[in-house]
Amino acid sequence: MKKTLFILCSIVLIGLTACKNDTSKTTEEALVYQCPMKCEVDKTYNEPGSCPVCNMDLMVIEDENEDENEVASNDISDMSIFNLTSTWTNQNGEALQLKNLKGDVLVMVMVYTSCKAACPRLVADMRNIEERLTEHAKENVQMVFVSIDPKTDTPERLKAFAKENEMDKKPWVFLRSTEDNTREFAAVVAVNYKKISPLDFSHSNIISVFDEKGEMVFQQEGLGVNSDATIQHIEEAVSNIK
Repeated sequence: MKKTLFILCSIVLIGLTACKNDTSKTTEEALVYQCPMKCEVDKTYNEPGSCPVCNMDLMVIEDENEDENEVASNDISDMSIFNLTSTWTNQNGEALQLKNLKGDVLVMVMVYTSCKAACPRLVADMRNIEERLTEHAKENVQMVFVSIDPKTDTPERLKAFAKENEMDKKPWVFLRSTEDNTREFAAVVAVNYKKISPLDFSHSNIISVFDEKGEMVFQQEGLGVNSDATIQHIEEAVSNIK
């Protein structure tokens, strides 16, 4: 029994050692070397050694792509909506992800185009907010409508709705996706909605403000409410854009 245990332990130890050696070998092979004086301009080597021109030891150079990826990854916090990988379609039929909106302050609301009750008032609230923004803020803001009825709100329907409401230009954006993606986004912005008839939904009336990194900074709840605080948070978020 002891002999058997000894053999098993030895096998595990050898396996771990082999894995470690293989990893080291792979890592070493992946390294790229270059003369620190760049005597041969951009020429690189896959193995350590000396520069054939100045005889200085070759140095490992960093992978620029890895650095860029690390910066890009660190630029998005865990609280950002840009972590959502869902694909959306805008009113022009173009596919995009929320991270494609990065860089601007986002003012977002969930509606559906066939709504005859709350949604027209939410549209009016969004229009009021946009009209009250300074010209500088308007250049750095996207006003985004997200449909809670993607089956009805096709890109064609969204485009027609945008034209009907004279919102078929910047900064207005209309998005729709699958039911699952819509539910996921609704959960993020704390919007509840439920289909109560073939054409109607009951839903929360919330306008959300996100900064250029996709982090929520404010929410306005209700219909026809005073939007002073919303305007203030949008303007502050715009002023913080680097």
